[in-house]
Parts: sequence; structure tokens; C-alpha cells
Amino acid sequence: MKFKRLYILLIVMLAGFNTKAQQNIQKLEIFQDTLIKISNAAHAEAFDESKLSINGRFVKTLVDALKTPNSFNYPFDSLKNVSVIKSPDQAFRILSWYLQLENGTYRYYGAIQMNTNNGPLKLFPLIDQTENMNDPNIITDNQKWFGARYYEIIPVTSGNHLPYYVLLGWKGNNQSTTKKVIEILSFNKDNLTFGAPVFDGKELKGKNRLIFEYTKSNAMFLKTDKKAGMIVFDHIAPFDPEMVGRFEFYGSDGTFDGFKIIGGKLKLQEGLELNNDPNATDELYADPKKNVKPIRKF
Repeated sequence: MKFKRLYILLIVMLAGFNTKAQQNIQKLEIFQDTLIKISNAAHAEAFDESKLSINGRFVKTLVDALKTPNSFNYPFDSLKNVSVIKSPDQAFRILSWYLQLENGTYRYYGAIQMNTNNGPLKLFPLIDQTENMNDPNIITDNQKWFGARYYEIIPVTSGNHLPYYVLLGWKGNNQSTTKKVIEILSFNKDNLTFGAPVFDGKELKGKNRLIFEYTKSNAMFLKTDKKAGMIVFDHIAPFDPEMVGRFEFYGSDGTFDGFKIIGGKLKLQEGLELNNDPNATDELYADPKKNVKPIRKF
């Protein structure tokens, strides 16, 4: 009889838990619908003052949503203007987005939500201070963030260093150039740090993050290549040797470099030979070894 009562009690408790979980999901779905409307309104607004004001409402609503129990597991995957990515070890996730301003520059927003296993919300707001950074190589924290819209997280746990994470991000810059970023994120107790001297290779000594800048009309490949077992990226160079330092004339030159994780460091690998699966557009590829390059128009 006691066993039967215990079984019934367990069923009742599970039913109550499932009901509460479903209510939280429904609450988050309502939040997501509201966030979509606010985000779309911010992006549609033409003037900075109104755009930033609407975005302020978005930030407040997002924080309220994240206070909902079990919000860490809610994907917000219908919120297309915001990148939401989880670390592979499920320790945290990053929400990041941007607004394009009237003068063609960008302002970035974001937050890092820690996985507290349904405990109280632990959130690090990310404050974009790009325009106030005289040295973009400095080591910073969440209050002085080199803003970007992140799309990939790679954990690094080997070597004698503290575990850290490599973040790959897109950073629209201005009307002439775009940037991509390889950022380094690490945690120490209740603090986080952006930037670390983990890059190993020619001309990389003392680099705490890598920033690639190139013409806005170009695209840059930067992501993990599982076949190669490394982070792979286009080699960015000026289209004409006389244009060195003028990044509006920089772009992919048809070759690839990469970083391989060796002993807790990101070891530069230059001139990679990438063997991609056959593709219908292969005939359009200009082999740099044959000194045949695509015609670039500006």
C-alpha cells in the first residue's frame, strides 16, 4: 500500500513538473514573438535615435525572457536578427546582433548566458566599445567588448593553459570594408576575458585576437573544417602591391591558411591544400598555382 501511495505521489509530481515546463515554454514563445516584432521595428527604422531607442526595449525584453526558468534550453531560433550559439560543452551560449547606423557603421550588442542548470540567471552583458579602442589588440572584458556577431565557438582544453574558447565572428565595419574576427574567450571564476596571446606563427607574436579587414564587395571564408581538423580561412591580401594598408582593396587571393590546435596554442598553417567534395562550380575556380586569378571589379 505504501509503495502504491509513493507511486501515485511520484506521478502527480511528474505531472506538475511537466505542466510547469510547458508553461515556461509557452511563456518563452510569447517573449520570442514580441522580440521578433521589436527587432524588425529596430531594423526598419531609418534614424539612429529611434533605432537605438527601440533596441533598448529589445534588450530589456530579452533580459526578462532569459529570467524564465529553463530559458537556456530555449533556442530562440525564430529570432533571425540575433545569432544564438551554444558552446559544445553546454557551459554557456552567446546571443549577439548588430544595428547599422545612418553613417554606414555598425553597433553591436550581445550577452553571454551561463548554463546554471535552471538556477538563477547568470548573464554577462556585452558592451561594444569598438569606437573607443585605440588599440584593438588589448585584452578586455565584457564591459569593453570588441563587438561582433558570432557564429561559431571552438573549445580549447589541451596544453597547460586555462581552458578557453575560440569565437569566430562577422563584423561589418563601414561603407567600404568588412571585418571578420577570431576572438579568444576565457572564464576565471565570476569573470570573463576577451583576448589572449595563444596565436603561434609568423608575425603573430603578441596577438591577442585576429582581425581581418577587406573590401565590402568581397566575402571571406572563416570556419572550422572538420576534414582538415582545423580552423580554415581565406588568405586576405591587397589586389595590387601598391594598395598595401588600404583595406578597401583587400580580398581573398584564392589560397587558404588555417590554425591547428597544438599544445593549447593556435598554430598557423599556411598555404593549405583543401580537398573539398566535387561541386558543380569547380570549373569556375581559378587555380592560384597557375597564376590565373578572377577578375575583380570595384
